Amino acid sequence: QVQLVESGGGLVQAGGSLRLSCAASGRTMYAMGWFRQAPGKEREFVAAISWSSDSTQFADSVKGRFTISRDNAKNTVYLQMSSLKSEDTAVYYCAADHTRFVPGTRPRDWDYWGQGTQVTVSS
Repeated sequence: QVQLVESGGGLVQAGGSLRLSCAASGRTMYAMGWFRQAPGKEREFVAAISWSSDSTQFADSVKGRFTISRDNAKNTVYLQMSSLKSEDTAVYYCAADHTRFVPGTRPRDWDYWGQGTQVTVSS
């Protein structure tokens, strides 16, 4: 049984920063990533990182503001969010996959999901 547990969400003012964490347990996960879903919108890709951290991908909307990293010893992935905007407000979901490389940017490309953590950016 695979579990992904996110933490670090909350309320922040526009221009501020937050760091999300996602810990995986149950079996070794390889590629890991983050998606988000705002009310009334579809779940969208945010960022992803390969097993060896040699490959990362970001949505255009977060490039230059968000970074993704991982600690394989802890089976944990992090999303550092800076210069936050009101449009970043959403539930953020951690995703994981059995492949070593980022499997894609569509939700259906990923095998496992966390329960989500709310990020609210006030303007």
